[in-house]
Amino acid sequence: MKAKKTTPIIILGFLFSICFCLSGKNLSTNDKKVYIIDIKKEIDNTTKLYLQNGLAEAQQVHADAVLIHMNTYGGLLEAADSMRTAILYNPIPVYVFIDNNAASAGALISIACKKIYMRKGANIGAASVVNQTGEILPDKYQSYMRSMIRSTAEAHGKDTLIQRGDTIYKWKRDPLIAEAMVDERTVVPQVSDSGKVLTFTAEEALQWGYCDGIAETTDEVIRKHLGFETYVIEKYVPSWYDNLKGFLMSPVFQSLLILIIIGGIYFELQTPGVGFPSIAAIAAAVLYFAPLYIDGLAQNWEILLFIIGIILILLEIFVIPGFGVPGIAGITLVIGGLTMSLIDNFYFDFEGVSSAQTGKAALTVLVGIGLSFILMLWLSNHIGRKNGLFRKVALHSDLEDSVSAPAYNNMVGKEGRAATVLRPSGKVEIEGEYYDGISDSGFIEKGAKVRVIRYENAQVYVTSI
Repeated sequence: MKAKKTTPIIILGFLFSICFCLSGKNLSTNDKKVYIIDIKKEIDNTTKLYLQNGLAEAQQVHADAVLIHMNTYGGLLEAADSMRTAILYNPIPVYVFIDNNAASAGALISIACKKIYMRKGANIGAASVVNQTGEILPDKYQSYMRSMIRSTAEAHGKDTLIQRGDTIYKWKRDPLIAEAMVDERTVVPQVSDSGKVLTFTAEEALQWGYCDGIAETTDEVIRKHLGFETYVIEKYVPSWYDNLKGFLMSPVFQSLLILIIIGGIYFELQTPGVGFPSIAAIAAAVLYFAPLYIDGLAQNWEILLFIIGIILILLEIFVIPGFGVPGIAGITLVIGGLTMSLIDNFYFDFEGVSSAQTGKAALTVLVGIGLSFILMLWLSNHIGRKNGLFRKVALHSDLEDSVSAPAYNNMVGKEGRAATVLRPSGKVEIEGEYYDGISDSGFIEKGAKVRVIRYENAQVYVTSI
């Protein structure tokens, strides 16, 4: 009898639990989901990856809003351009909370957001394009930045106002004010006429439409300004791979990789066999192309251009006498492959690629190649010297005084042939033996007859007959 009485109670309790769970589930579905991305460092390829990955994750979790928590003094213009484009065309509304600073590139990114919220004492502006030392760059760079920041402000459109029966259209964010943040010559009545680049405090930005509210915390932004009474937060957590990839894609490191690629190839050609220079060049090429390929910038054909260029250069050196079409074509393909891998183009369609992006890519490659030639000249004069680089592992004894030196000295006047092309170094064959040889009379083709004129540093110096 007791079991029969308790059975209905158990069933009722079970049903009540189900109803409670269902009601709790319905309540949780009313919570808004806010996805927060921290941008609290220099704007570069790493922060660009943070934003791109964060926006993608926000869509995957079906967030209602994205909030950028910003504190930055600026950074790379190209990275900022990509970030502001991603924000403008993101299907989920993106808001920004400026927690102290949004200078330079940070101002451009902030203006792209749907709403701007600032903390008391925060600043936004000072968006002139400068170099690494802080000096303002020539006007052609400022012109592009002026256009970009104006178009970003214009993208938010205009408000329609009715005043005394007249319809008035007013910019939500005045493009002229945005331009004044870049160019000190831009005059905005009652706002900027001092001949200085414009920077707003939080109160000034609120007055002139470049701030939509003042708050002290992200919670205050979400509750008070976004109007989300109940919400859940998901936050983008950068991985070690994001930081590594961003570092590998930095212009300075890319120039260094190009330096190692070119330098490794050059020094490998100066030494027999496959050694450390080849390994260094291959590793640098992998580190250069791999992150660009994964990011979708470097395409298969661009990497193939680089490889074909290297092959043509090698053919020019070892097979084809003189310097002609293969060598020029090889150098062109190497530079083209390295440069186009840095540009977001589709085959030879460069629509949407700005002149600033093209110039930056070309500058990165040319700086790397230029530094590699300087390094090659310096290393050629210092490696192995008694007071130079690697002096502890270099042989400093005078080979002319060694036991084998007289045998080499006896070769002076003997004749043989060039076993390889001498430009001016290579291999020579004398009386059936092969020696390291250097031409003392310019370029000597493979197979040409040569005569030994002297012996120095374990190498025979020859002249063509």
